[in-house]
Amino acid sequence: MLQILGKVSSINVRKVLWTCAELNLPFEQEDWGSGFRSTDTAEFLALNPNAMVPVIKDDGFVLWESNSIIRYLALRYGGTQLYPEHPQERARVDQWIDWQAAELNRAWSYAFVALVRKSPVHQDAESIQASITSCAKHIGILNQQLETTGGFVAGPHFTLADIPIGLSVNRWFGTPLAHPHFPAVADYFERLAGRPGFAEYCRNGTP
Repeated sequence: MLQILGKVSSINVRKVLWTCAELNLPFEQEDWGSGFRSTDTAEFLALNPNAMVPVIKDDGFVLWESNSIIRYLALRYGGTQLYPEHPQERARVDQWIDWQAAELNRAWSYAFVALVRKSPVHQDAESIQASITSCAKHIGILNQQLETTGGFVAGPHFTLADIPIGLSVNRWFGTPLAHPHFPAVADYFERLAGRPGFAEYCRNGTP
């Protein structure tokens, strides 16, 4: 059976768990990370030298990096409805997965760590405001895309890209900051509510 190593409060672990729910894929999950088993042990570092979660073990195959994992799971377990075979359709999905990691995630990270994690070394007021402003700009980009598609981030149908994007939107709503009204984003988040795993792994009270 697929093994998933990482604590369920981690947004990156939840990407993998939500993907498994979409694929109706059984798994065993072990809590690793802050507050649980240390990722700095030799046992874990042998699996991922970066000491980060998640890591999966699938019939002897070990893989880390959450976006690589969800792509792998969709490819291995018949998830063409999530990760299309057509090169252009797949590229569009990849584009938004990579945008979440490289742009959206970077935009809100300082504000999230300051306001939710209460990190004492992330309390510079100007940096917090800059992060809030940047995040709103990127959510605005997402809003424009959703106005265009009228459905989900990569097109009219739910795809793998909606898992990291949906989790990011959940985190944005869950961070105590001013939230400009983006109607398409709000409607999108409500549409996600019907997806397998959404309530358990996305809108579950954990930003």
